[in-house]
Amino acid sequence: MVAPPEQPAGWRGVARRAENLPIVLALALMVLLPCVEILLRKFFNSGIPASTPLVQHLVLAVGMLGGALAARDQRLLSLSTLTQLLKPGARRWAQCFGNAFAAVITLALAKAAFDFVAASRGLNKMLGYGIPIWTIQALLAVGFAVIAARLVWHADTVWQGRIVALVLAGVLLAAAWWLPVPPEQLRWPLLIALLAATICGAPIFSILGGAAVILLWTGGEPLASIPSNHYRLTTNPTLPSIPLFTLAGYFLAEGGAAKRLVSLFNAWFGALRGGPALIAVIVCAFFTSFTGASGVTILALGGLLMPILISSGYSRRHSLGLITGAGSLGLLFPPCLPPILYAIVASGSGTASVSMEEMFKGGLLPGFVLMVLAGVWGVRCGPKRETTGPRFNAAEAWRAFWVAKWELLIPVVALVALFGGWATPVEAAALTACYAFCVETFLYRDLRLLRDVPRVMTECGLLIGGVLLILGVALGFTHYLIDAQIPDLGAEWVAGAVKSRWVFLLLVNLFLLAVGCLMDIYSAIVVVVPLLVPMAQVFGVDMTHLGVIFLVNLQLGYLTPPVGMNLFLSSYRFNQPVGEVARASLPMLAVLLAGVLLITYVPWLTTWLPGVWK
Repeated sequence: MVAPPEQPAGWRGVARRAENLPIVLALALMVLLPCVEILLRKFFNSGIPASTPLVQHLVLAVGMLGGALAARDQRLLSLSTLTQLLKPGARRWAQCFGNAFAAVITLALAKAAFDFVAASRGLNKMLGYGIPIWTIQALLAVGFAVIAARLVWHADTVWQGRIVALVLAGVLLAAAWWLPVPPEQLRWPLLIALLAATICGAPIFSILGGAAVILLWTGGEPLASIPSNHYRLTTNPTLPSIPLFTLAGYFLAEGGAAKRLVSLFNAWFGALRGGPALIAVIVCAFFTSFTGASGVTILALGGLLMPILISSGYSRRHSLGLITGAGSLGLLFPPCLPPILYAIVASGSGTASVSMEEMFKGGLLPGFVLMVLAGVWGVRCGPKRETTGPRFNAAEAWRAFWVAKWELLIPVVALVALFGGWATPVEAAALTACYAFCVETFLYRDLRLLRDVPRVMTECGLLIGGVLLILGVALGFTHYLIDAQIPDLGAEWVAGAVKSRWVFLLLVNLFLLAVGCLMDIYSAIVVVVPLLVPMAQVFGVDMTHLGVIFLVNLQLGYLTPPVGMNLFLSSYRFNQPVGEVARASLPMLAVLLAGVLLITYVPWLTTWLPGVWK
């Protein structure tokens, strides 16, 4: 993991910890309520009143609080890395413009959220325990306003630059709202300015939110539909699974799980030719399945796996390519987050239905196919001669297994809870997070209860907040596309221009590969899935098969030069030029591409298990 930022001393440190506390409490409640619900249902045949809607609304709280923390720590995800190529002076002005434009968009989102909350307040709906729903929804308006202020603050490191950003933001607002020009005539100038802000490093959420704001406003439609869709997404009944499984992954990654699992698989497979490559593939897939983020896997495991591979005779280039490529191998396995989100978005489109359980069942065989291909390549590029490393030691292997036994049970806990029929997906996620917390805090004692656990939960909330910001505003952009009947028009065009299902699937692969290079996986799911689902239905493509194709292509996009996310993260982790990482990753890219084509054109790999495992 990336080392957490240094905590400031004095009153700033106290203020920072006070700001972190609400998100820690919100995540703790999200874990506790479903776990208590399981116990009450099991032993007393009762439950907690309003528990489910309360947990759903806690997701909204975590999302907006985490987004504010991400803005505070300058951890909001952005697309462009072009500013790094500029000279310091030009980079400073580019950042100033990008942040100023993003602040204007965020203020527009705050105003839209305020209007949405005002309308909702009149409905007088209650969440339970005497809590009006509008008080939780108000976090949308407050959160966006705080983020806008912090974008201006971080536009520069000195007051002069911040004042310039504030003035620039004011000028942009004045130009948009008070110029005597019809809004529809401002559409293209504003979209060009949005593109410039994207190049200047504006956060992803402000780009997608900006596209939604500009298109809706210049089209004469109310902006309140953006926070309305944001609210609808974050309070989806299944969505709490995402922050809860992410929290379980963070407890594992920040504890000592990485070292124990690497030691375990090294003891069992390290003596084999190609064993270190198998270790890298298995451990990376395990971690990614829980964190949902291949970048976390590379950052957490890279320092452990690289010395093992090099000491076993692997070249530095092969080691670098293997770790970079293996970082995203677990994206199809339960309880990973992208399959959950795909099921939510695809089913929410109104024309398709696919469950989280079907996605995980459908992803098992394709996930193992990709692991096997990566492992075979790793074995093949290993040293051709026998190394002088230690032989297999049964006693040491058993000791390593016994030491890691509690962490090896975590997938069992997650799978039994998910597919056992006695817990909902959200309860299964909460149980997994609770188990991971207890294992790392009380059994292994890698995390101290008061010092480490709040820090880990804050880091998790910060990541979730950044992701949910993107998802919420992306759904607003998707709302515009659906209103404009883009999916229907696309389906009609594809039906007329493409006559073969196999040609359609090839075009889908090419399109998704490009999307995976340019968008993060979460925003890509929210924006692109509603566009693809109607087209796929024209050709009778199974929705689970489409979901697996979608995810494996986006996984491949992480490795595709020049802008694949894993290339930059690996470059950062191993202090290597991005070009060198890209060259090292090309063989893995080719291997995984072969796997993607196999998964695409052999639908049985995806559809067989859901068909027999009802």
